[in-house]
Amino acid sequence: MSKEIFNGPRDEGLDFGVAVASPPAAETLIRVLLLDDHFENLLLRSTILRKYGYVSETASTIQEALELLDQIDIAVLDYHLGAGQFGTEVAAELRRRRPEVPIIILSATLERRFGGVEDMHLLKGYSSIDDLVNALRSFEAKLRGKPVVVNARDFFYSRINMAMGDDVLLEVLDGEGNWQYVNDTCARLLERPAEWFQGRNMFQEFPDISPDWQEILQTVVTTRETYIDRTYRGLLNLPRKDEEWVWNVLAFPMTLHNNQPGVVLSARILERKS
Repeated sequence: MSKEIFNGPRDEGLDFGVAVASPPAAETLIRVLLLDDHFENLLLRSTILRKYGYVSETASTIQEALELLDQIDIAVLDYHLGAGQFGTEVAAELRRRRPEVPIIILSATLERRFGGVEDMHLLKGYSSIDDLVNALRSFEAKLRGKPVVVNARDFFYSRINMAMGDDVLLEVLDGEGNWQYVNDTCARLLERPAEWFQGRNMFQEFPDISPDWQEILQTVVTTRETYIDRTYRGLLNLPRKDEEWVWNVLAFPMTLHNNQPGVVLSARILERKS
């Protein structure tokens, strides 16, 4: 039951909150295999990809997908198809028959350690439309023999922000206090655009921050130990604590996108218990 969803004219009124970029007319359109056992997921992804200039070949079963392997340029496969079937079965056959075709696996959980033939994994339900389109754009550029540019930094740190939640003030720094990333919540509090922080030094830009924090950051990087502070000693421009709540500040070590040691610095409001 191989099929292509929505071959008709574009519905310009359909808005998914992302900018639409049309491919160059002179280039052959990229054909993307979409495998998912839920029709509504196929419908949504096919519509999105059509708006970005991709041609979708859809399948809801492994057999349907196998029949399409010779017609596609990139594969986007759901991991769990139900009834004990998995998209990785299609990935293995595609890699055997056409090793040059990039494969993206969409999974609802990362509990299973993937170690197969896939090129990329995206967390279904959390990975945004931008993540999928950026992945397709990167693979498309590679297929066309063009330089591939992927903003790994933002993708890497945005996953941390997503896991911690939008109610947390989040900064990622190296041991000297140079910002690698701040989330939008922190940027709004410090009254700067988020992109302003990257590469700047926290202690130079905000000299009123307690000097103790420079030593704390360096200690976390060196010892790889987590630091928790509830003493409210001048970190950031946090609103004043009161009778009902107090800020909880946490600094823990991580390896940065460039494999250098760094620190995740977060702050969250804790309610006081009466």
